[in-house]
Amino acid sequence: MHILYFHQHFSTPRGATGIRSYEMARRLLHHGHRVTIVCGSYGGGKTGLEGPFCSGVRRGLVDGIGVIEFDLSYSNSDGFLKRSGTFLKYAWGSLQIALSEQYDLAFATTTPLTAGLPAIAARCLRRKPFVFEVRDLWPELPKAMGVITNPLVLTVMSALEWVSYRSAERCVALAPGISEGIARRGVEASAIATIPNGCDIEIFRSSPSRWRPEGVHEDDLLAIFTGTHGIANGLDAVLDAAGVLQRRGRSDIKLALVGDGRLKSALQERAEREGLRNVIFHPPVDKQRLAGLMAAADLGMQVLANVPAFYYGTSPNKFFDYIAAGLPVLNNYPGWLAEMIEAGGCGLVVPPDNASAFADALERAADDRSVLKAMAERAADLAEREFQRQRLADQWVAWVTEGRRT
Repeated sequence: MHILYFHQHFSTPRGATGIRSYEMARRLLHHGHRVTIVCGSYGGGKTGLEGPFCSGVRRGLVDGIGVIEFDLSYSNSDGFLKRSGTFLKYAWGSLQIALSEQYDLAFATTTPLTAGLPAIAARCLRRKPFVFEVRDLWPELPKAMGVITNPLVLTVMSALEWVSYRSAERCVALAPGISEGIARRGVEASAIATIPNGCDIEIFRSSPSRWRPEGVHEDDLLAIFTGTHGIANGLDAVLDAAGVLQRRGRSDIKLALVGDGRLKSALQERAEREGLRNVIFHPPVDKQRLAGLMAAADLGMQVLANVPAFYYGTSPNKFFDYIAAGLPVLNNYPGWLAEMIEAGGCGLVVPPDNASAFADALERAADDRSVLKAMAERAADLAEREFQRQRLADQWVAWVTEGRRT
């Protein structure tokens, strides 16, 4: 079977962003299928193609995966209008691919929600089967965060969400709350599979070269955040805790924020203004370099803004990277991941918007490294037992291709 796979933000492990689509595509190949990824250029991502664009498009084979990449630069730091324009341009280019290429099944994954448009068209105009993967609930999340408030835009997005779910033969959800959200839109439970992000254990435990950011001593407690510095991430909570720690004189605890995003410069300005010497900002790194950092870190910070829609409706890459590396997790919002951390004893959970509790947890970790080591062992066990990438990818392949011949 030939699967046409729409993911605007596709990246290989050479990039500094999530690689779920790359790993799923590789697993499709393992099971004897062909796959072509249709994507755009993404800040921090690496598609693996390096040749010139011809009329805004370049094509090639990357690790056995066919890749069609549009010359559409995208960054999380772009404004709303620019990002929206890029989403629509990608959808238009992908539509032309969907209506002209030879393939057996269309698969589309968010975000953005507009990634489903070409697959919907292919279902209607070419009778191509369509499977839709939902990574975030739109427009619920941007509405809850106050990012999108225009009633017309929200209505259009809600309609597109409904059409996407109902056009697909099957849906894949990355978190329990996402499955429930899809079901609320009238999709039968039998057509929804919850397959969360997985752990790339081979990458994060392949004896990477350990390194720490400049200014972090070997005996310091190093807590890291790896990912986008945006509104949804709520990284002011980290700076709030850093302020508490600094006032308590805990210079032996360092907080490293690794990545990029729209709010990074504002966070850096705040840290400088408040003289937070215990906060280190570092640019994004690829997976191999990230593995070396995690091998040298003591704690991974899973931080999000205190938005109830996040509690059961997200499946953050960083959490699975942390436990893949055997890194305990410090989580600051309720929900399914917080419940898992507490049940598995693989980290620390603090209430949202509570800088003192956040700082207290970091101090406990710094003062009792034996407890931290036990948490690390349980984190590694959870990764292997529940979220091994290959096993989840096999489930995903079976669900996407169910009932169809190779």
